[in-house]
Amino acid sequence: MMVQLGQIVDALGGELVGGGREIVISRISPLETAQADSISFLSNPRYATQMAASRAACVVVAPAMRELAAQRGACIVAANPYVYFAKLTQFWKMQQQGVRPVGVHPSAVVDPTAEIAPDAYIGPLCVVGAGARIGAATVLRSRITVSDGCEIGERCLLHPGVVIGADGFGFANEAGQWIKIEQLGKVRIGNDVEIGANTCIDRGALDDTVIEDGVKLDNLVQIAHNVHVGAHSVIAGNAGVAGSARIGQGCSIGGAANILGHLTIADGTSISPTSMVTRSIRQPGLYTGIFPLQTNELWEKNAASLKQLHVLRERIKKLESALEGAKQQ
Repeated sequence: MMVQLGQIVDALGGELVGGGREIVISRISPLETAQADSISFLSNPRYATQMAASRAACVVVAPAMRELAAQRGACIVAANPYVYFAKLTQFWKMQQQGVRPVGVHPSAVVDPTAEIAPDAYIGPLCVVGAGARIGAATVLRSRITVSDGCEIGERCLLHPGVVIGADGFGFANEAGQWIKIEQLGKVRIGNDVEIGANTCIDRGALDDTVIEDGVKLDNLVQIAHNVHVGAHSVIAGNAGVAGSARIGQGCSIGGAANILGHLTIADGTSISPTSMVTRSIRQPGLYTGIFPLQTNELWEKNAASLKQLHVLRERIKKLESALEGAKQQ
């Protein structure tokens, strides 16, 4: 595929400096591997030397890098180069694939009582249950199950293998045997949500499981029954959220992190990868650790001390020996 710089600027904005609108671009590349037909971007000034050495036909830069970028050739000046890059990838994909598909694939199974927006797309081997609702411009890629009564908003994207509305894990013990608690709630997903491959979101036991607008879930995420995820939060792969936990708005949950049930996570909180959250977090910040969870600053100090534990032990032994010797004199 080939486009001209002028087409990119017309579509996405920004100021073209140091080059002509007619320059042809055929790929998006990182600075270090860019060729003469590539467009690249610089979001971190630390990599300015890479930009100077890059063969890219054009580099997207912030206003502060305008003069330096113009010295090497064409550049597009944008307030946030990384966001511009994200929009550029969307533009590129649209040019490659054209208009996105709509309708229901012949191999999909959709219950007659389900409500599917006319411009939504239900892909191959998907299953949409009774009373389910799929909003406008939402795309279900393939092999996705949306169980009875579950709701998905507008402009959502679900990747292959997603399961929405499986039963939550609920059982009562009677004389050593487990009695199933029927899961009578549903899953409600807002607008502009993206859900990665093979992620599972369980229906609520009584109340609903809720995923608010703009949430982004990675592959292989487990969201248990009655969880509430606030708007524009992101959860990376292999993370697990236990039942009835409430994650605030604008939170970031790292890969393989786990949040225990019935906890509350404050708006704007970040959880480092592989951390185990065992208590509610009332103040936003970056939290890290397993036993126990603590602020990232405190965890780094303790981790540094732990790395030197053997040295500290030997020093203590020497001090104890010196004190014992002093007592005997």
